Amino acid sequence: MAVKKFEDLEFSDDYMFKKVMMDEEICKGVIERLLHVQVDHLDYPEVEKQLNPYYGTKGIRLDVYVKDSDRIFDLEIQSYKENALGERTRFYQSLLDTDSLMKGSTYDELKESYIVFICLENPFDNLKEEDLIPRYEFVSLCKEKPSIRLNDKSTKVIYNASRYKKEKDPVVRAFLKFVYENKSEDSFTKNIQNRVDDVKRAEINKEEYLNMNIHDYDVLRRGRDEGIAIGIERGKDESRLETAKKLLQMNVCTIEQIASATELSIEEVKALAEEAKSN
Repeated sequence: MAVKKFEDLEFSDDYMFKKVMMDEEICKGVIERLLHVQVDHLDYPEVEKQLNPYYGTKGIRLDVYVKDSDRIFDLEIQSYKENALGERTRFYQSLLDTDSLMKGSTYDELKESYIVFICLENPFDNLKEEDLIPRYEFVSLCKEKPSIRLNDKSTKVIYNASRYKKEKDPVVRAFLKFVYENKSEDSFTKNIQNRVDDVKRAEINKEEYLNMNIHDYDVLRRGRDEGIAIGIERGKDESRLETAKKLLQMNVCTIEQIASATELSIEEVKALAEEAKSN
């Protein structure tokens, strides 16, 4: 699957989601709708916040990371199937806590945290039809007595936008429909669409999208990004050639951009392009 053209990007696309959510009012509105909470203010949204707590350990890059007075919010757009969604939220939670608790602080200083995944499709395998609902909220409960909560201040909420018709709250339903079908039907989603259009009108955003680092492309993130990044880092000629071929197939970069990204010469990339044409 090729990377979308910049002109075809929608709010549900990774790049556009991050750009639009930099608008504080839109970000605040999304949080209030999806979590049914009131937000007094937001620290400026931090897009693609990187958490790398220790050398040699796996880090993460959050889509949108924001805070208000005593809460932390991480919002993620999930446009493709994630087979390890539960494990991913567990790992994200651990790094959020590590990042927010300063050395010497006590555990009761941990802020209330929300991790929200907005999925375009059903996020869970093997569910019965009656279990396919628009919203799943997870908190820590006692297995023997579910009425007893652990009160660890952490909540994970996963939305299935494809089931927006089952959502009872009209404002949430309108938002999920917009995410899933790209159709704005109320003032809030129309405001989001206007912001999407504003992003597209800025030539600098188009240049940024086309010049993104290889592992930032949505298609390469679908299981390829780590292998490609490692291959380029190690300078393996075979990996560079394969990466250049993939980018040529996607037809979203110039010869010069591919040469710069893969550290191949322009002549080498041109030769690969000619080879691809002949095949």
